[in-house]
Amino acid sequence: MADPSSYRPRPGEIPDSPGVYRFRDEHRRVIYVGKAKSLRQRLANYFQDLASLHPRTRSMVTTAASVEWTVVSTEVEALQLEYSWIKEYDPRFNVKYRDDKSYPYLAVTMNEEFPRVQVMRGHKKKGVRYFGPYAHAWAIRDTVDLLLRVFPVRTCSAGVFKNAERTGRPCLLGYIGKCSAPCVGRISPEDHYELAEEFCDFMAGRTGTYLRRLEKQMAEASDEMEYERAARLRDDVGALKKAMEKNAVVLADATDADLIAVAEDELEAAVQIFHVRGGRVRGQRGWVTDKVEEITTGALVEHALQQLYGEETGDSVPKEVLVPALPDPVEPVQEWLTVRRGANVSLRIPQRGDKKALMETVQRNAQQALVLHKTKRASDLTTRSRALEEIADALDLDSAPLRIECYDISHLQGDDVVASMVVFEDGLQRKNEYRRFQIKGFAGQDDVRSMHEVITRRFRRYLAEKEKSGEWAGAEDTPVNGTPAGAPPPGEDDGIIGGPKDDDGRPRKFAYPPQLVVVDGGRPQVAAARRALDELGIDDIAVCGLAKRLEEVWVPGEEDPVVLPRSSEGLYLLQRVRDEAHRFAITYQRAKRAKRLRSGPLDEVPGLGETRKQALIKHFGSVKRLRAATIEQIQEVPGIGRKTAETIAVALARSAPAAPAVNTATGEIIDEEEPDTTGGSSGESVSAGLPDDRRGQET
Repeated sequence: MADPSSYRPRPGEIPDSPGVYRFRDEHRRVIYVGKAKSLRQRLANYFQDLASLHPRTRSMVTTAASVEWTVVSTEVEALQLEYSWIKEYDPRFNVKYRDDKSYPYLAVTMNEEFPRVQVMRGHKKKGVRYFGPYAHAWAIRDTVDLLLRVFPVRTCSAGVFKNAERTGRPCLLGYIGKCSAPCVGRISPEDHYELAEEFCDFMAGRTGTYLRRLEKQMAEASDEMEYERAARLRDDVGALKKAMEKNAVVLADATDADLIAVAEDELEAAVQIFHVRGGRVRGQRGWVTDKVEEITTGALVEHALQQLYGEETGDSVPKEVLVPALPDPVEPVQEWLTVRRGANVSLRIPQRGDKKALMETVQRNAQQALVLHKTKRASDLTTRSRALEEIADALDLDSAPLRIECYDISHLQGDDVVASMVVFEDGLQRKNEYRRFQIKGFAGQDDVRSMHEVITRRFRRYLAEKEKSGEWAGAEDTPVNGTPAGAPPPGEDDGIIGGPKDDDGRPRKFAYPPQLVVVDGGRPQVAAARRALDELGIDDIAVCGLAKRLEEVWVPGEEDPVVLPRSSEGLYLLQRVRDEAHRFAITYQRAKRAKRLRSGPLDEVPGLGETRKQALIKHFGSVKRLRAATIEQIQEVPGIGRKTAETIAVALARSAPAAPAVNTATGEIIDEEEPDTTGGSSGESVSAGLPDDRRGQET
């Protein structure tokens, strides 16, 4: 635990101006980002008597080892820079609401020639119109099913669409009238695009126009005694009204607004957001966060606004945002929202009428969410704490292993040997710190040697980062296989997928050591991992292994394993860590194998991308014909110059089969065209097309 006075800036060093500050820990990892109207006054609050600080603020300043700041011109710039750094560094002590990527949206891909209506999750894409978020994906599908009667927009995937184009037959929705079937030319691209725009207008709340138009057409059809057409229009009106009933009117003046409510206690806060468009609730979401320091409701609202609108522009930011308390000061936040929208945004507290009543409803939702979260978390925290304590007791550790790293080796009969590293902190996954390794030190199947290589490479990087920060003395004096421990061997970075960046302060996860290393395996793998750490001079990291067969826990130097009870929470946690490492490793190994099996002779040509590969195959029809072509003929393909053509000819000549294929049953020489694809070759192993269980065991 660091003493804040050891890194406290000298008097007069901190400027009395707006800016953003960062606290870093001993590994140079950013653990907290904040902004201030006056950096001098704000930072002074952190260097008071520890007893007077909020418990989590005290934990933050004692974890930190340094503080730095950046001066900006205005508070709006400080707000934007703070948001950018929080997204970039992911500081562990900042107020961060749980990301809402799991919420489904109704999306219309207006960036395509034939826009498609579908359910989407994750990051928003440019050119796509989004409506929601919805609580459940089935709610979106029910709404779309009703609206397709009136707005028969395409909903099929690209594969289904292309297949219908090829065969000239639409899908089932095209036959039953719920798709205008642009795939077979029943509607022009322009008319289909206009239909998609009408769908978006209706979802955006402009419903009255379409209802009045359909009712007028229904009356006209009835007057003209076209009763079947009038009945269809009547059913269309009923479908639209039913879709509208799913979102009750809450604000009579057809307001577009977001309502944000906060429920909090001393340690946590829950935020609920209602998205109101056209006077109707079109979406709802919520988050819960830990309160790191003494923070006001207005500051919580400010963080929620950053989370909501930090990456939004245009109409995604509503004209009106209603909140329970205003940030202090409110002007920079309001100006920032106005810049995001491109027009004035009203940020205020509702005082009376329907908006205040709706805010009370949102507040009740936030309160219920906080109660439910605390009920679940109390059980979860107790379980995780007990699991970590049981592991510490079983392995005779000084303290609970708050950070656990687990390693697994995966291969298929000695081919495509890879390894995985997964990270759990406080018993929870840290997926952004997972790493994948390619085994390059040797060829063939040797799990023990592979484990030694992976552990060596991972912790050599750790020592290199410590040396860079000046924390490791004499790292150069500890050679490993002729290579100084403080420096990775040449070309090692190529074997580590997702490795740390060199930019100071960015998430260089190899610089952060675990308290416990878990390996998937028994005594040999554990001994290899311990030997790798000993060779690097690291003796403060515990090692254990979990064998699959009997779920025994092996520790270095012990003849017998540690047997945890089957009902032990510690064993459950180790199993979860081990299984996650196995899943991550085998996923990577399968991806590498699939890529290798799909590879062809053109993949060996340096600098030849997918576009030019496709152009070559399209021009010649097959790899065989391309191999027989002259350099001048290859140059006829657009984008292929003389030098590239020569490189292609040389590569194909090297990969030419040594002898023609022979049918072993008849003795006939097989002279078939090679497949019309950029990947795969005629000399590929027969087993490449067989299921996994017929090719050999995968580990």
